[in-house]
Amino acid sequence: MPIDATQPYDDQNIFAKILRGEIPSKRVYEDDFAIAFHDINPQAPTHLLVIPRGAYVSWDDFSARAPDAEIAGFIRAVGAVARAAGLVEPGYRLLANIGQHGNQEVPHLHVHVFGGRPFGPMLAR
Repeated sequence: MPIDATQPYDDQNIFAKILRGEIPSKRVYEDDFAIAFHDINPQAPTHLLVIPRGAYVSWDDFSARAPDAEIAGFIRAVGAVARAAGLVEPGYRLLANIGQHGNQEVPHLHVHVFGGRPFGPMLAR
């Protein structure tokens, strides 16, 4: 069910639990700013999630409250994950669902990294 991206951060969301090590994940990247792991319900041959370590509900929340170093570190992490997965060539798709209209399901900022096949148009017409 889509969430309201303006709600307060819920430290019991699944990604907060993954960050604390309460729920296992198949991690592929980890640094001071972010972790990345395989999606448990992959929608593409390569489907990774990159999440900031900080408690941010959405891209809006993150861009408004995170310190510059954390923003830069997170963006660099997304790039590092795509490079490490070998997705730069032939290409990949990034997706961040925000709020109800964006169909955000977990109230912790996360970026999906999809690769391994052509994806076609961005939105159904």
